[in-house]
Amino acid sequence: MSQPQKPLPLQGVKILDFTTLLPGPMASLVLAEAGAEVIKIERPGVGEEMRKYTPKWGREAVGFAMLNRGKKSLAVDLKDRQTLKMLEPLIEEADVVIEQFRPGVMERLGLSYDSVSKINPKIIYCSITGYGATGPKSEVAGHDLNYIGDTGLLSLSMGPADSPVVPPALVADLAGGTYPAVVNILLALLQREKTGDGTHLDISMTDNIFMLMSWAIGQGLISGQWSKSGEELLTGGTARYQIYPTKDGGFVAAAPIEQKFWDRFCELVGLPDELRDDRTDPAATLAKAREILMSKASGEWRRTFYREDCCCSIVQSLQEALSDSHFLERGLFDYVLENEDGDTIPATVVCVAPQFRDSPTVHKSAPSLGAHNDEILSNLNA
Repeated sequence: MSQPQKPLPLQGVKILDFTTLLPGPMASLVLAEAGAEVIKIERPGVGEEMRKYTPKWGREAVGFAMLNRGKKSLAVDLKDRQTLKMLEPLIEEADVVIEQFRPGVMERLGLSYDSVSKINPKIIYCSITGYGATGPKSEVAGHDLNYIGDTGLLSLSMGPADSPVVPPALVADLAGGTYPAVVNILLALLQREKTGDGTHLDISMTDNIFMLMSWAIGQGLISGQWSKSGEELLTGGTARYQIYPTKDGGFVAAAPIEQKFWDRFCELVGLPDELRDDRTDPAATLAKAREILMSKASGEWRRTFYREDCCCSIVQSLQEALSDSHFLERGLFDYVLENEDGDTIPATVVCVAPQFRDSPTVHKSAPSLGAHNDEILSNLNA
């Protein structure tokens, strides 16, 4: 007989989610995966903008379905003062509010931290913004590319000046917004257990980007040599941390930074002895390494590097990664998302460890707009 599942760590925690697009919805998804009840507040008739994105999967955009699975949808007009009055009991029983508007918007709606905390002094109120609640840029509109551009991160990672590359991951949204929001909400919940007090969390995506560049900041402040794209160890400036094209159009991701890994890499690829000390002529070492790696197909290099201690691998496409036996064996794609037509796809992987979320056999779907209006509003009126 199977043992009953342990209560999830955030079971009983109620979250009102006023966010859209990526940073806030991903944060509330992480909390929902850990057992929190997340009520997504949306505009009547239209809902969140991401619902309309493509490609569609059933009635909704697949991106919306992945980010909002397991949540409840409450469609109400926040500009209607009667609605706000009606929602007061919901605010009274909530533990967390997450909002992602520019500073001042929630205040104009009558839902600022000051207003909400008067109804519920224990509320943990998390505001996620691009530039924070204060400062000259606090009301400036922006997206991920602007945030990483303003903080210097983009200057380290955009590739050659004549053909700059747009990063494929939304670093500011996730590393600067989602995860700091989750961490600080959990810290605030712990603090509330000790003090009984709620708090207002000011999560600035740009503020949190600087943490990702501690190595470059330290180097610049102490040595006066500020890192640039394509010139430093971690920005493509050496043979020890490089993406090498192969003969068949593939790529080798080579990261033999430590000397023992570098020595083995040099042996495996046959780098000439006179170039193995890459401090002597870094450009010559890099050029020769590129020439050698280009001489064989990626499959040959895969066999060469297989189980060798040299920190080298073959770059996989996303499609290939989804069928990688390592990830499949670890159960990364065992969680299944099911839409209203009964179609299924693997659910988005989040950072919650397996023991802190539901069994992989549980199918969760994103709610249709206003799907839980009757349930939530009838409970408020009960």
